[in-house]
Amino acid sequence: MARYFKEQDIDEYRECFYLYSRSGLINTVDELGLIMRSLGMSPTLLELKEYMKAKNGKMNFADFLEVVHKHSSKEDIPKEILDAFRDMDVKKKKTILGKDLKHILMDWGEKLTTQEVCIIFTFSHLNI
Repeated sequence: MARYFKEQDIDEYRECFYLYSRSGLINTVDELGLIMRSLGMSPTLLELKEYMKAKNGKMNFADFLEVVHKHSSKEDIPKEILDAFRDMDVKKKKTILGKDLKHILMDWGEKLTTQEVCIIFTFSHLNI
């Protein structure tokens, strides 16, 4: 796996892996999700379940690197986000209404709660 990552990236992955899986093994979907999201990835619950199933429910650091490589090769978050915003910008003004953004965040994909959306809007100085 080292050939797919820079040494600096492997060090970051290792630090995060052992921070959250002190036993040296990831044993749950929740642990895997927490670690991957801490590293800036956005796996879906279904993807996390598939990754854990493929590793028989337990994952060491080498297994985790394989999962990160597999996931990274198919995830292009910046493009996905930009495409979603372009689709919502029907007037092509490079803007999106707060109510539309709230709808997306609460009703599509892995849904956020009203409280989470309010926090995002507050920190971003946006109005709903």
